[in-house]
Amino acid sequence: MPAVSTDALTKTYRVPVRESGLRASIRSLFHREFRDVEAVKAVDLTIEPGEIVGFLGPNGAGKTTTLKMLTGLLYPSGGSATVLGFDPSQRDKAMLRRIALVMGNRNNLNWDLPALDSYELQRVIYDIPKDVYRTRVDRFIELLDLGGLVDKPVRNLSVGERMKVEIGGALLHHPEVLFLDEPTLGLDVTMQQRIRTFIRQHSAETGATVLLTSHYMADIVALCERVIVIHHGLIIYDGPLSRLADKFADYKTITVTAEHLSSSLVGYGTVVASEELVATVRVPRSEVSAVARRMLEDMDVLDIEISDPPIEDVIADVFSSGFNP
Repeated sequence: MPAVSTDALTKTYRVPVRESGLRASIRSLFHREFRDVEAVKAVDLTIEPGEIVGFLGPNGAGKTTTLKMLTGLLYPSGGSATVLGFDPSQRDKAMLRRIALVMGNRNNLNWDLPALDSYELQRVIYDIPKDVYRTRVDRFIELLDLGGLVDKPVRNLSVGERMKVEIGGALLHHPEVLFLDEPTLGLDVTMQQRIRTFIRQHSAETGATVLLTSHYMADIVALCERVIVIHHGLIIYDGPLSRLADKFADYKTITVTAEHLSSSLVGYGTVVASEELVATVRVPRSEVSAVARRMLEDMDVLDIEISDPPIEDVIADVFSSGFNP
């Protein structure tokens, strides 16, 4: 059985529409107009147990709305979803005990209490044996560097510190499915790496399934072999991260190191960067071999490297171009 699956999952919001001004305000009191906004459009996906899947998309693409439907926080307008065999819209207690949702811009722990007090409440709610609870808390404190944080009221923590204690609290009951929405938000580079390592280890040790959204592509590259890309509420890609560039980037980059670079590199492609001895050129995929051969013939080449563009650039190009599936 898949850990998570959806069939034509859809969410449409009905929002009021009116023009500005006093007259329009008065008219809207008696004749209110509405329009439908499709946040998620017939999404089909299947995630197997133990997978760590990246869920990518620009702001407003439908990522968070999808996660909220999968955790039962929103009721879908159409289609269906299952999580661990349950319909999430029913908010079955048996399902809720086996999943967790961490949102980088939302607070799940009690704002006025130290994290340890909220952790103790979690222990009671999920009926975690005290010895198991103590072992998990100690491990999370060590791996997430929570020493000195868990005794402070959550409201006194920075955004990054709060995110660390939030992740620790969300995993205390060892959820089988973990939904992470921007889990490294507000963290410095070192702590981002620690969070990635922690998530990877936790999934490997417990077999947890992870659906991860992040605007930090380093999170996706480090954790996910598979990615799902959503844009305008539609899934436009579902497959290996390694093939994402093949799908959306019709170019490769050639980085050449030469004693005397040609005075003009424009004839070889679009110059991305150029220094005294090293230049990077963007070249259409169909012309890569020919351009590389010309470079070898025209220049005193010391080194040449052909590569796919960085994943960050591919995703940025897709979203900035207004791609419409």
